[in-house]
Amino acid sequence: MAAPVPPRPRRRARLGRSRPGRRPAGVPDTAGAGGIVLSTPNEVDRPVTVAVMGTHSTGKTTFLTRLQEELRRNRIEVATVADLGYDAMKAGLPILDQHTWASTLWIMTRGISNELEAWLHADVVLIDRGVPDALGYYEAALEYSGRQPDPQRIRQLEELVVGHSKNYDFVLRTVLDPEMPLGDSKPRDTDLQFRALAGQRIEAVMTRLGIGHDVLTSANHDRVLVDAKAYIGLRLSEPELEISWDDDPPPAAAPAS
Repeated sequence: MAAPVPPRPRRRARLGRSRPGRRPAGVPDTAGAGGIVLSTPNEVDRPVTVAVMGTHSTGKTTFLTRLQEELRRNRIEVATVADLGYDAMKAGLPILDQHTWASTLWIMTRGISNELEAWLHADVVLIDRGVPDALGYYEAALEYSGRQPDPQRIRQLEELVVGHSKNYDFVLRTVLDPEMPLGDSKPRDTDLQFRALAGQRIEAVMTRLGIGHDVLTSANHDRVLVDAKAYIGLRLSEPELEISWDDDPPPAAAPAS
């Protein structure tokens, strides 16, 4: 049985992104060249982020599509960051059991860039494969192919994973159900041994690096969808509230006497 995952530290995220013609409260104006008044941007304006990790064909995209539809139905601005495996392959980089340090770093940094761009346009960003996912796949590829890892390069990737994962609010890891067939919505790797190994290594990475998360299984999609919507609703209604995704809900206010 895997060791319990320690909870992530709470942190405060500011959700009031600057829109054209509107300056965030508390941000001073400064005079630029020629006396033109310039607004000083916030250093970090981050929306609520939901990141899902897990081996291929375990329901990540299906879950995020359902969540996106529910949020947009409630008129919440949503942006999605897609899986980059196909883009890496088009760029000529090895993926799956042929992953290298370079292809892993490319996926991580390209994914982070895409996430930062999405921050500018939405109240909620949904991420199909956050940065821990790429490190899990790389470690699975090393084990599967019998290659020896370079400890220094692994540490470099770990530091990137730990540092950037602090920007994820609601974190999920899918669990492989061997009885579920591979999806046919896009080309899939059919090596079931590597598929299972990738899932194991993603779990190991998230546990080792202390990335708090909940699990998403083929049986609990509906419950986790409800939990995600409740968390997002709370964060959007009280953006300055310091709350981690796995906290218990705050107690209801006592009725007025």
